[in-house]
Amino acid sequence: MNITLDMIVFAVLAVFITVSAVLAVTTRRILRAATYLLFVLFGTAGIYFQLNYSFLGAVQLLVYAGGITVLYVFSILLTSSEGDQAEKLKKGKFFAGLVATLAALCICLTVTLKNRFLSPVFEHGELPVREIGHALMSPDKYGYLLPFEVISILLLACIIGGIMIARKR
Repeated sequence: MNITLDMIVFAVLAVFITVSAVLAVTTRRILRAATYLLFVLFGTAGIYFQLNYSFLGAVQLLVYAGGITVLYVFSILLTSSEGDQAEKLKKGKFFAGLVATLAALCICLTVTLKNRFLSPVFEHGELPVREIGHALMSPDKYGYLLPFEVISILLLACIIGGIMIARKR
């Protein structure tokens, strides 16, 4: 098996995403957790760009890395006090989380190793933007208009809730 530049870039991005995700979950400072989440989203966009999915990578950067993370940071800054830290986990919760993580890892490995995947040939590229737009805004069975609207209402409720909490102080 020849090692190509694509494989090296993928390995670097995978390690970057994994380390950032672990740091996002294990840090006790909530603002740092949001920053590590931003790094995970940047790494995911890098993988999309490597696969030549430029539209998906741009959406990942604009919507998730830009908008959602900024929303998280603003809601954290509006609702938390100076020096807020996460509470220390009790041993029972830590053990339950460890068992759930190991179970999920076993399930993922079992599915990956038992499954016969289709041919390893993968064609880089993406659909035209017009087709992507029609699929996203279609009210049909396989359209994404309803989930898009539900998420926008959820984000609006989060913003209003953060403002109401901040006003009470």
